[in-house]
Amino acid sequence: MDDRYGTDVLADGWRERGAVKAADVAATKDLVVEVADDGYCGAVTRIESGMVELEDWKGRRRSFPLGGGFMIDGRPVRLVVPSRAQHGRRRTASGSFAAADDRARTALPSRILVEGRHDAELVEKVWGADLRVEGVVVEYLQGIDKLDELLAEAPPTSTRRYGVLVDHLVAGSKETRIVEQIMRGPHGAHLKIVGHPYIDVWQCITPAAMGIRAWPQIPRGTDWKTGICRAFGWPAEEQADIARAWQRILSRVTTFRDLEPALLGRVEELIDFVTDPHAH
Repeated sequence: MDDRYGTDVLADGWRERGAVKAADVAATKDLVVEVADDGYCGAVTRIESGMVELEDWKGRRRSFPLGGGFMIDGRPVRLVVPSRAQHGRRRTASGSFAAADDRARTALPSRILVEGRHDAELVEKVWGADLRVEGVVVEYLQGIDKLDELLAEAPPTSTRRYGVLVDHLVAGSKETRIVEQIMRGPHGAHLKIVGHPYIDVWQCITPAAMGIRAWPQIPRGTDWKTGICRAFGWPAEEQADIARAWQRILSRVTTFRDLEPALLGRVEELIDFVTDPHAH
């Protein structure tokens, strides 16, 4: 008759019969996993000395041993060190294939102008490698209302064109009125001004990248960045607090997939405009 216990009670795996086997998953940067023991959920930030560091949406970081004890979509996984073969041909953060020779070119006379430091840092993080290869410099204006002054001091020409990225470029906004006036002026032929609809460039980062359902709604009359920090439970008493909050938010961006399409398309437009070979 059949022996339901098998022939070897010490055979490997007898305790695990019927259990779900944990799959090996490469601990690539920004992979989001859950720790089975305590439910902590975070994205992979680095691997070092057999440990994997995870960061949750509030910026808190914890380290755990590589191996079992993690879950993805409710199923057990074992985190392992990524192999070189898994990387394949290297892509830049914008999704482009990295050039074989990605040394920076001599800067073109044309420029991409953005409103502030945070905009510039976000563009650099995602498109920096591509821009260096093309020789495109990104400068910030400290506000769209400063653009007229720059145009007066260093007017664009057919060989020195400016592509400008504007926050909150929606019908009826102050930004839209300024842009319309500038484009009617003497420099419009050598300018391309585009924008995204969000109040601030912070919102151009997707909620998914932030690990939230949606960006918090901030009441009118409250400084938007201050309101966001308070909604997340972060300090917001001084400018240094806002700067730290931005670095925490920026750390969630690693590729173009972490940005809203409304920003992606506009930046690509500006890159095409300032690198047009017929203009140089």
